[in-house]
Formats: sequence, C-alpha cells, structure tokens
Amino acid sequence: MALLDPILVLELLLLGCCTGFLAGLLGIGGGMLMVPFLTVIFSNRGVEAGLALKMAVATAMATILFTSISSVRAHHARGAVRWDLVKTLAPGIVLGGLLSGAGLFAVIKGSALGLLFAGFVGFSATQMLLDRKPQPGRQMPGALGAGAAGAGIGLVAGLVGAGGAFMSVPFMVWCNVAIHNAVATSAALGFPIALSSTAGYVIAGWGLASPLPGTLGYLSLPALGVLALASVLMAPHGARAAHRLDTQRLKKVFAVLLYGLAGFMVWRMLRG
Repeated sequence: MALLDPILVLELLLLGCCTGFLAGLLGIGGGMLMVPFLTVIFSNRGVEAGLALKMAVATAMATILFTSISSVRAHHARGAVRWDLVKTLAPGIVLGGLLSGAGLFAVIKGSALGLLFAGFVGFSATQMLLDRKPQPGRQMPGALGAGAAGAGIGLVAGLVGAGGAFMSVPFMVWCNVAIHNAVATSAALGFPIALSSTAGYVIAGWGLASPLPGTLGYLSLPALGVLALASVLMAPHGARAAHRLDTQRLKKVFAVLLYGLAGFMVWRMLRG
C-alpha cells in the first residue's frame, strides 16, 4: 500500500475536519470521535481488529499534541490557565500516561479495550446529556493527593485515547476551582497526557509488524499528520460557530449520537 493512498488521505481529511470542527463547537475531545472511525479505516486496510483499535487510540491521542497547543495559547491569553495546578497534577499525569501507554496498553486485549472505550463514550454522552456540574465542596489536595489524582487521570486517558478533560474538569470543579479555570487548565494538561501516552505507545509497539506503512510502534505517522493538520485548521471555525448556535441543544443531540457510537463499538468488538 502506498504511504499516501489518495483515498486514505481523503478519508482522514474528512475525519479530521469533522472532529476538529465538533471539538471547537462543543468543547469536546476529538478522541471519542476519531477512534471508532479510525478503527474502521485501519481494519478495511487489512489490520486485525484488535490491533486496528490500538493503532486508532494511539494515533488519536497523538493528535492532541498539536491541537492542545493552540487551545492552551488561547486560554493563556485570557489568563484562565491555573499553572500552579498544572505543576501539581502534571507529574502524576505523566507517570499514569507512561504506565498506561507502555504497560497496560500492550497487554490488554483489543476486545477489552474496545469495551472500555465504549464505556468511556457512554459516560461522556451521559455527562453531556444531563449537563450536570459537580458541586464544589473542597479545596485541591496537597502534592501527594494531586499526584495520585493525576496518575489516575493519565492512566485512564491513555487507555482510551482521550485528553483527560472528562475526568480532570469534574475533579477540579469538585475541588472548588472555577469552571472556566478548570476547562482552561484541563487544556494545558492535555499536552503532558498526550506526550507521555504517545511515548508509551511507541515503546510498547516497538518492532510491531503492521500491514500499514509509516507506523512507529502503535502510531500511524501518515494518519497523524493528516488528522492533526485538518483538526487544527477546523477547530477555530467550530469555536466561532459556538457563539452563534444553541450549543446546549446540539450537545443533547450529539449525546444521543455518541450512545449509538458506543453501541457500534460494543457490537464490533463482540463480533470480533
């Protein structure tokens, strides 16, 4: 197969544009959208189902390395990022991401990973549908507690190919951090999550035989390049559209679609 198969490039461009736009519009991570479709794209090109899912998770997570930078710059310009919290949470996040990417990710079966991902999508859809905000009731824990929380966030995020906002934002709000600061700080935490997890995917999959050209560990470099470019270009358009549309109603409709996506992943993994 050619390194830059035109049909593959078109599929990835379409996926990257759609996920980038929706990420900017609805304030969600692109991983939960990229992973199912990337799994299908890779499977249709001769990659075994379990390996296709792992490559999809790794490639989707790696795109956050690029998308998080533009997001953090915008939040930082508004003074919304709590860099003190980034410093306390990041060490645990890096440790959790490495343990997940280089350890659990390599040994967990593709079918089990698919079911875990479906659960994550279903959980995210429920949060979006109910739009519940945790009630702040305490302060951020000390260095040890923050490190443990960061490790848990990095571990789970690394397994499902997400930036961790679905866990870090509720945790920070619960610890009495203002919601706009929590969202901005979560964007900054996306980079160390993506960096450590991606390094783990490369280590765990080193020497892996893949029918697709241009792979590095579990990572598909050609897919990463196309997806990152399209996502970074389209996310600002989605963010601008968010100011003109009723995003709360859109989120409820999108949540229903996510349930369908989660169901599709369960069916695909159980079918083998």
